[in-house]
Amino acid sequence: MTENDLKTLLYDWEPEYRFHPKRRWRFDFANPEYKVAIEFEGGIWTNGRHSRGTGYKNDCDKYNAAQMLGWRVLRYTTSHTLEQVLADIVEIDKQLLRRPKATIDKK
Repeated sequence: MTENDLKTLLYDWEPEYRFHPKRRWRFDFANPEYKVAIEFEGGIWTNGRHSRGTGYKNDCDKYNAAQMLGWRVLRYTTSHTLEQVLADIVEIDKQLLRRPKATIDKK
């Protein structure tokens, strides 16, 4: 999966979306209208940031905060194929069409 593939796939999603009112946390891609986000976890096979203690703990803090703010977060590794990600996004799009828009506090 390349960056261009992702941009094409997620054309109506916001990249590097800052979701938290106080922290500088960002989602890789987000649909703020429906509060759905996509995160790509890199370096999981090479002892990267996401798989070491501090990085893993910080990711837990971020994802728990997102959940408490009403976000749904889909998480992927670089081992997931474009087809897997696409299938999930198609399913999410179907669900979003049946779901009311999220109420977002913009401060």
